[in-house]
Amino acid sequence: MSRLITDTLIVAERNLVRLTRAPDLLLAFTVQPIMFVLLFVYVFGGAILVPDFYGSYVMFLLPGIIVQNIAFGGFVTALGLNEDLSKGLIDRFRSLPMARAAVLAGRTLSDVVTNTLSVLVLLVTGLIIGFSFDASPFEVLAGFALLLLFGYAFSWIFALLGLVVTSPEAANSLGFIAVFPLTFISSAFVPVESMPAALQWFAEINPFTLVVDAMRHLWVGAPAGNAVWGAVVWSLVIIAVFAPLAVSRYRRAAGH
Repeated sequence: MSRLITDTLIVAERNLVRLTRAPDLLLAFTVQPIMFVLLFVYVFGGAILVPDFYGSYVMFLLPGIIVQNIAFGGFVTALGLNEDLSKGLIDRFRSLPMARAAVLAGRTLSDVVTNTLSVLVLLVTGLIIGFSFDASPFEVLAGFALLLLFGYAFSWIFALLGLVVTSPEAANSLGFIAVFPLTFISSAFVPVESMPAALQWFAEINPFTLVVDAMRHLWVGAPAGNAVWGAVVWSLVIIAVFAPLAVSRYRRAAGH
């Protein structure tokens, strides 16, 4: 266990150091979130009606766009794992005296760090343009924890994706195809009630809607029913399903 923890931290550090040497990847966690927030608030915000409870679109939007951004945080894992496979680095890891599970564990752990950075960037941007918390410190911290748990769950989805596809470009394309519809057919950007009946039905059972509603409840006091517990359950189910699948695929890909 001590070797697994040590090796996981080393792999996570390797992934994080790589980001500093690839500014284009770092932009995805800093500039891109800011761009999305500003575009939605100042370009689309005036045309979108939200419940009077929120007062302004930025109060409605920010939890939703943070959830979307946290889900996309796993893209780096998908691209990195696929690149390591194609370049033979996974075979090199096999020859080293290291815990086999550390490669995937380190990848997903580094996503937690980058997701934390992304959330902080978005929050600072939101606070500057008018967002404010209507919650206790415990609820704010609970929201952070839920975001990181949901992002960690999606890292395992992207880990599996990166091990299945044949190229980083394919991982990027399939990831967008899979995640974009889920984020947009949810309560992240518009009220579910404004959608056509068929889309409204899908949005109501969409895990993104549950997580977004939970975040709005925790951070701005919006009514959410059982959304908080539902979001936690969805995150744990995703981990329980995709983590074993990713590990199994990694073993086959690495010849274990």
